[in-house]
Order: sequence, then C-alpha cells, then structure tokens
Amino acid sequence: MIHQYQNNGYSIVLDVNSGCVHVVDQMCYDLIACLDRSNPEQTKDTLALDSTWNMVKEELGQMYDETELREALSDIAELTANGQLFTKDIYEDYIEEVKKRKTVVKALCLHIAHDCNLACKYCFAEEGEYHGRRALMSFEVGKKALDFLIANSGQRRNLEVDFFGGEPLMNWQVVKDLVAYGRAQEKKYDKHFRFTLTTNGVLLNDEVQEFANKEMDNVVLSIDGRREVHDFMRPFRKGAGSYELVVPKFQKFADSRKQMNYYVRGTFTRNNLDFADDVLHYADLGFEQMSMEPVVADPSEDYAIKEEDIPAILKEYDRLALEYIKRKKEGRGFNFFHFMLDLKAGPCVAKRMAGCGSGTEYLAVTPWGDLYPCHQFVGNEKFLMGNVDTGVVNTDIRDEFKTCNVYAKPGCKDCFARFYCSGGCSANAYNCSGSINGAYEIGCEMQKKRIECAIMIKAALADDEA
Repeated sequence: MIHQYQNNGYSIVLDVNSGCVHVVDQMCYDLIACLDRSNPEQTKDTLALDSTWNMVKEELGQMYDETELREALSDIAELTANGQLFTKDIYEDYIEEVKKRKTVVKALCLHIAHDCNLACKYCFAEEGEYHGRRALMSFEVGKKALDFLIANSGQRRNLEVDFFGGEPLMNWQVVKDLVAYGRAQEKKYDKHFRFTLTTNGVLLNDEVQEFANKEMDNVVLSIDGRREVHDFMRPFRKGAGSYELVVPKFQKFADSRKQMNYYVRGTFTRNNLDFADDVLHYADLGFEQMSMEPVVADPSEDYAIKEEDIPAILKEYDRLALEYIKRKKEGRGFNFFHFMLDLKAGPCVAKRMAGCGSGTEYLAVTPWGDLYPCHQFVGNEKFLMGNVDTGVVNTDIRDEFKTCNVYAKPGCKDCFARFYCSGGCSANAYNCSGSINGAYEIGCEMQKKRIECAIMIKAALADDEA
C-alpha cells in the first residue's frame, strides 16, 4: 500500500506496510502514482514487464525524458526488490496470534479523586463525578488495585500507574502512601512501577513538586494555552479564571524537571480553531514538552468540533508544522506530542495493530475499586468489568477489547495511518459510532494530517542537516 502527498514543497511517498518514507522529485512522484494506479500489487517482476514500461511511456512520456523515466523505473524496481516499496501486508495473519496471547495487565489508571476544584466546560468527567458521585479513593482500595496489578502482570516487570481524577492533588496523602506501598512491593515481586500524575495545578506547591520530582516518571500539567482561552474553558466553580494561578507554578515545575519528563497538555475546541497560537504560547512561556488535543464532545455543545471545521483545522496543523520547523532550526525548538514520530523504531507490531490496550492491558479503577476498560468508560455500567476484590469477572468485555485492532475496523483496513494511530481511541469510536470497532471520523481526519505533518517535519529537518 502506497500513500503519497505533497506538503511544504516536499513530495513524500510512504510505503505503508514497511514504514519506509521516500522524499522524491516530481517525476518520481508521478511515476510511483502511475504505477500504483496501474497495479497496487506491483513486484520487481511486474515492474520489469514491457507492458509496464509501455503504460508508463504512454502516460508520462510527454511530460518527462524517457531515459530519465527508465532510470527512475529501475530505481523503483530495486526499492521494491529490497522490501522498501510496494510491500505486501504480512501482519493481518499475525493478529490472530496476538488475540490468543494470555492477557496480562501492565497499567492502571487510578481515579484517586472523583472530585475537582475547577469546572472545565468540556470535562467528560462532569467535574470529576463521572456520571456518579463525588468520592476520594481510600488507601485500602488503592492498595488492592496495586496488588491486583502485580498479580495479573505475569512476567512483565515494568508496570504503569497513572494518578488521575478529577484532581488527584485533592487526595494527595493517599497518592504518597500508594507510591510508598508500590515501592515496597518492587523488590518483593521483581517489579518496577512507573508513576504518572495528572494535575490542573491549583494545589501544586513545593512539597508536591519535590515529591513528584523524586517519584513521578511523568507529570501532565493541564493548561489550554492563551489566558483568554484557558480562563474561558477552565474556570473555578464561581467563574474566575485559573490561568494566573497555575501558569507560574507550571513554569517553576517544568524548570525543576529540567524541561523533561512532563507535558503541558491542552484541549482545543471550536472556540479556538487557531490552536497553533496556543501551542506557540506554551513555547513562549518556556515550556518544551507539550500536547494539544481536540475536544471530543456531544455535537450539541457549542464548543464541539464539527465536520465543517476540518479544513480550517488541517490548515492550522500545517501552520503549526511550519513554525515548529522554523523554531527547531533557530535553536529554540520544542516537542509537540503529535509531531513526534520515530521512523526507525517506534512501537512493536502488536501495539501498532492494537493500540493502547484498553480493556486488556490497561484498566481504570474508580475510587471504590470498580474496574473499567479505561477512564473514558468509567460510569458506563455496560463496561463494568469487575473490581479490585474479584478481579475481572466480566470477561466478555475483555474479550471484546481483545478483538479491537486495525483489521477489525472497516475504516482502518485501507487507511495509510493505521500503523501510526493503531486504530485510534476505542472510547471515541464507541461514543461516536456505538461500537469500539467503529470510527470517530473527525478525529481520523485530524490524526492523518498530524501524521503527514510529522513525516514532513522529519524530511525538512533531515534536509537541513544534510
């Protein structure tokens, strides 16, 4: 499968199944397109056929020199013979092996607090309540959750635990106690916990910072960008904005971590389709690690992204990509999560096909110990899988999520982005289509554009280094 596009003056050819990226001239770009239209299953043998050359000569002979076309065709045949172009999909059969593997749990999202001190307008958790009641997780429930993770992790040594909410700092002592308990279990069971904290920053102080820098492998700091954007969407419950309070704390915190192992994470809505300005605002504030996620909301909400917004959003990603390159070359670069792409390594094949592992390897735990496939399913009783006392008892849900992969989703099978997005978010798919194997089509369009931008950025920066 071949995907071709042009961006920022670069003609890019992606061989989807091998992951090889080729930056080519216009003649080669047109030639590959011609060959792909004629036969998407080209091989070194079909490329050597006289009929193939005759077809190329007929379509492109008036535009390009025949000698140069022959040389380019020979180069394409060599790339194909070397498994770098027109490669076959060898992974679909492998997915059956992935499904048969014993399920082990590698990560938990601990809902340490179903409560929050902000009233973010787009919050899917309803100010921390998750369609239920306000509650704080007890140490006993959290302890059982960590015990469950250890017991169900098999031979996997590295385990992930996210302290999530609501706002986790509203239950800070339990966070500290659970970290201490986890550390005490590491040597006993030959495990290692990687802890992550997500916070809105309202309660962030020196003591939290010191502890987090010692114990948290990653910290997510929630801020939506420019003051006016942030304060509009992330106010206190009485309406006052939170920007002025949290930004200086976040700046101090990021610097204390030497600008590593954290993210400032924002959400953009229909109200700020110029979100590139918010990302650049992060950079101007001194942050070097950042993410900006599109809101996923009920279409009836005035801030929900609509289909007619997509062209403007795609142009905005292009604008951000150009500024991203410019700042990198000027020595004042930053890392934007959605533009970070490893073309040489990256996730294993199984992860590329099946994604985050929600419902199988990754589970969410409520303050009272209920288990759900991930934090976005919490509160939907249809997806209640069990609890920390019984473990997973509704194995049908787990089995359903085990089938969730790029080959089970009709919209993914022929999509060039499938091995980069891994089928996208199951929760978004379910909320928008009614099936975890469905598609959130608006999100798909954005994801494809981000991937195209990320690859183009690689080409631009490599070109500058050459």
